Amino acid sequence: MDRATLADFLRRHREALRPEDVGLPAGARRRAPGLRREEVAALAVMSADYYTRLEQQRGPQPSVQMLASLARALRLTNDECDYLFRIAGHNPPAPMPGATDVAPALLRVLDRLDDTPALILSALAETLVQNRMAEALFGDRSGYSGLARSEIFRWFTDPAERLRYPEDDRDRQSRALVANLRAAHGSMGAKSRAGDLVRALREASAEFAGLWERHEVAKRFEDHKTLIHPELGPIELDCQVLFTEDQSQALLVLTAPPRTEAYEKLRLLATLGRQRLAETGTDAEPGRGSTPRPRSRPAGEPAAFGRRKRP
Repeated sequence: MDRATLADFLRRHREALRPEDVGLPAGARRRAPGLRREEVAALAVMSADYYTRLEQQRGPQPSVQMLASLARALRLTNDECDYLFRIAGHNPPAPMPGATDVAPALLRVLDRLDDTPALILSALAETLVQNRMAEALFGDRSGYSGLARSEIFRWFTDPAERLRYPEDDRDRQSRALVANLRAAHGSMGAKSRAGDLVRALREASAEFAGLWERHEVAKRFEDHKTLIHPELGPIELDCQVLFTEDQSQALLVLTAPPRTEAYEKLRLLATLGRQRLAETGTDAEPGRGSTPRPRSRPAGEPAAFGRRKRP
């Protein structure tokens, strides 16, 4: 690990960004160019003290997950990301065939959402990016590999995946997920990752096989749903969806009306997320769901951010 080079690289890229580049208000006149250290730390979901120590050549070696979070926060290009990994003493993530970039337009919207759960999904229900609130609500979704990257695969093969939904709503969720996959399969083709997912699920789950034969096709996201948080219990939320033009990715935003029980639970959820970050210490790694390795990858690899140029 080259601490001096890493510190200089982080500082220069922090200073090259403007607040509006990452969805922050410009605010009052700044005495120094670029973003503040605490702003980069917040975007990367790490403590400001830890980030400051990296810039001051005093920090420990960052993990792969933390470097990925910094790459996203600093809007690094592919080559810049590879360089960051190398100077920090890690091998760069290998490029993967068939990867899809996270849509920059959706990412810019996500950057502006800090007080409510929001996440960007692929057509196969793979979490590409999630904010801090979404991680607090759904848990860390980046630690999966292979077909399990897809929520659809996990839903039909891992009973724990269903615990976030009330029992009387699980049949509806099953149908919705299969209808979504049917739409993706029709668009991507039988020889695509969607086809691989369908073939695996037909063998692994009789429930899926039966629903698949119904030929229901829809990009369904209920506008109102109840999710069960392990500490806060049921939370009734409204779900709004923003698709890319080709409908290959979707930004899901979950909200609750003000002065409702669900609204207060979301406020508690935000507090819980901040407490967990503080409890893990200054060298806490960011939530993998919000900070996976910065490259998108196919179903055989952990969830990732797309390879993209700085906006």
